Amino acid sequence: MKSKVYTITLILIAAITAVAFVGWFLLEPAPYLLQGTVEASSYKVSSKVPGRVDSLTVRRGDAVVRGQFLYGISSPEVYAKLTQAEAARSAAEALQEKVDAGARTQQKQQAYEMWQQSLAGLDLARKTYDRVKNLYEQGVVPAQKLDEAEAAWKAMLTTSTAAKAAYELALEGAQQEDKAAARAVVEQAGGAVSEVESFVTETRQFAPVDGEVSSVISENGELVGAGFPVVTIVDRSDAWVVFDVKETMLPKIKMGTRFRGYFPALDSTIELTVDYIAAEASYATWTATRTSGEFDVKTFEVHARPTQRIDLLRPGMTVTVDYDAL
Repeated sequence: MKSKVYTITLILIAAITAVAFVGWFLLEPAPYLLQGTVEASSYKVSSKVPGRVDSLTVRRGDAVVRGQFLYGISSPEVYAKLTQAEAARSAAEALQEKVDAGARTQQKQQAYEMWQQSLAGLDLARKTYDRVKNLYEQGVVPAQKLDEAEAAWKAMLTTSTAAKAAYELALEGAQQEDKAAARAVVEQAGGAVSEVESFVTETRQFAPVDGEVSSVISENGELVGAGFPVVTIVDRSDAWVVFDVKETMLPKIKMGTRFRGYFPALDSTIELTVDYIAAEASYATWTATRTSGEFDVKTFEVHARPTQRIDLLRPGMTVTVDYDAL
């Protein structure tokens, strides 16, 4: 009899214990999981000039390194403008050389000969005046002859002065203002050439970073406009996880907070560090916190980066974090 009571007691204790465990598991609150998505830096490669795509060398999924040639653009208009700009620069340089060189050697020699000729005429006019003056003082010639000789002498003096000035001007060359203006025209033409040359370099595009080609929008032979992205490159080495976090959960999440996230695609848990919290709430994705609907809980965008490099990490992967473990 006692053994039966003992057995019944043990059965009751076991049943109560089982019920207690089941109730505990059923009533235990489920862990709250934060779900995030992996993002990475993306670069859209485009050109400043319109044209037709040629020599496209990459396809979707290709790995590229910084500086690798991606594609070229055929733009005859750019090369035509370069030819025009170079011709304008050559003309400006020729003009500057002419201004700097001044008069030709023949022109200088001609000015010198004219000056010497005027000196000879001046000397003759002076001697003629002296002779007529002596004859006038002797009463041989009238005063009119003396006046004529004096006028001829003074005219030759003026002519000689003008010839000398012309010769000196030929030796000196152009004015400083003219030389400065010629230099400015050359600089302006050089700037135009540099501008067009910069557009020429835009006809060949190279990878700005190491990464992977995620999309190729245009193919060889297609016409694209200025700024149209032809190739998109994703830098998977610069990846982070984006979470949309309720404002009521922010007390546990600060700049520099570290936690562990589970990556189902990699079947591994990786440590993350918070490096960005949005300054402003973006939207309300959650229902009112009270049944009376007093207010809605806003959402803040939070970024967290892996503390170590993960080569297999790709944009779009899902990450889950146990918020209760923070």
